[in-house]
Amino acid sequence: MIHVANLAKNFTLHNQGGAVIPVIAGASFRVEPGECVALVGESGAGKSTVMRILYGNYLAQGGSVRIGGLDITRAAPREILALRRETLGYVSQFLRVVPRVPTLEVVAEPLLALGRPEDAAFARARDLLTRLRIPERLWSLSPTTFSGGEQQRVNIARGFAHAYPALLLDEPTASLDATNRETVLRLIEDAKANGAAIVGIFHDLAARDRVADREIDVQAFTPRLP
Repeated sequence: MIHVANLAKNFTLHNQGGAVIPVIAGASFRVEPGECVALVGESGAGKSTVMRILYGNYLAQGGSVRIGGLDITRAAPREILALRRETLGYVSQFLRVVPRVPTLEVVAEPLLALGRPEDAAFARARDLLTRLRIPERLWSLSPTTFSGGEQQRVNIARGFAHAYPALLLDEPTASLDATNRETVLRLIEDAKANGAAIVGIFHDLAARDRVADREIDVQAFTPRLP
């Protein structure tokens, strides 16, 4: 489902005379349906860079990234948007939504964008918000007014609303209490059981050990500077 081959990424420092810094070189790995792979490595090793390339936010300088058959390193923007809508979900640490949109609609939006019936989309949203312990009195409010922990749980609910065949998870259990952490781990396990191919960053070592089938050390893809 996720096939990465000879991936390379450089950053150009335009405010330092155009210096080019290679950060990833020769990254190659596969993630099959029903498998969770954890990206590991020291801070600054390039874990988040790899995730952003997988999601199409960063342009790679070389190699290929095929997700569901689409090589996103060569895809048109409309193809990447369609991939994100139908195939590739992303649970980041931060919630980014349009202000004043009610929480229930924020969570249901991925399903509505796919043309799912409103009653089914909102029923799924209500179920997830309930499981993640977002009080019903808040569902009609914009999550931009919520605490950081509440926003994170809304983000998780939105990310799991649609059964994406591929999922990217960036610290999905960070800052959660034990009860909500357990809920999120079960959502990940359910997604794996349903055949999702998952790439995650987990600084929560116990969570990583529980849901990840194997690890990829991103430092193995860090170029050696002269």
